[in-house]
Amino acid sequence: MPRFVTSTVTEVLGSRPGLQRVATSAGRAYVLTDLVGPVGEGDRVVLNTTAVDLGLGTGGWHVVHWNLARDEWSQPGPGHIMKLRYTSLQVDTGAAEEQHPDLPESIGGLPVVACSLHSQVGVVATVLRSLRPAARIVYVMTDGAALPLVLSDLMFDLRQRGIVDATVTAGHAFGGDLEAVTVASALVLARHVLSADVVVAGMGPGVVGTGSTLGTTAIEVAGILDTIAALGGLGVLCARASSADPRERHRGISHHTRTTLHLARSEPVVALPADLAGQMDEARVVATPDVARLLARHDLTITSMGRGPTDDPAFFAAAGAAAAAAADQIT
Repeated sequence: MPRFVTSTVTEVLGSRPGLQRVATSAGRAYVLTDLVGPVGEGDRVVLNTTAVDLGLGTGGWHVVHWNLARDEWSQPGPGHIMKLRYTSLQVDTGAAEEQHPDLPESIGGLPVVACSLHSQVGVVATVLRSLRPAARIVYVMTDGAALPLVLSDLMFDLRQRGIVDATVTAGHAFGGDLEAVTVASALVLARHVLSADVVVAGMGPGVVGTGSTLGTTAIEVAGILDTIAALGGLGVLCARASSADPRERHRGISHHTRTTLHLARSEPVVALPADLAGQMDEARVVATPDVARLLARHDLTITSMGRGPTDDPAFFAAAGAAAAAAADQIT
């Protein structure tokens, strides 16, 4: 069950549209200002401390639930579609489908790279930008992990550097340039409204896993791949691989990738560098660019489980291979 505490804001540490990070008398916290409004130094706030209390991967940050310094706050939304429905934070984000009800139900050969970890999204997008500088790259964020896109420092950096051109948030995820009700409509919007040449699709930060085969949000990728195929797109699976993960189930090709392919009814492209491709019958060998060099060129630091390209080269090479395969399909 959740735990809430009352605390006092002692310092505003930083802010960008939609997000504040603050210090409080109970520890660090972030504020989703589009949901509860901004806070200031000295304000008494209610914090949700549950994830930090449990030692979960929130980076040690509480969440501001409400600012007791005000009696009311409102920010009208753009439409009638609600996200976070039937919770105390439900918000009228609207949905782009309300403005574009008659789009084609096809994405016409659009290459889409499906990722199971948010860090893969950054690697894939950076490699795509390096290989196809003129391509229009759109990120479709699912609701498999963090729901507010604004929490992604990685996506903020990718947008600031011009690596990702636009974003769509699908399901209960929110905060993209366009809001979508489903992943299917998000892909159609990316293609026909945002003019995507290539899409990178996957959850935001904070994948949920239990150690069991099916109890992880990573396997949402199977449904994404089948949706891509049903819409006439070209699905490319970004395989999860590792040469450094201490957990045996993630060494080499992760069991999440194998489970995803078992569950998917479609046959996506599975591209891997030569030293990993032999581990999967479905894989095709793709020449992988020097991912570490490309990240450095864009002044980007990307880690997965705290490991960078030199710590876990297999992880980054696999993501780079998926990007290279998709880049070859951009018309």
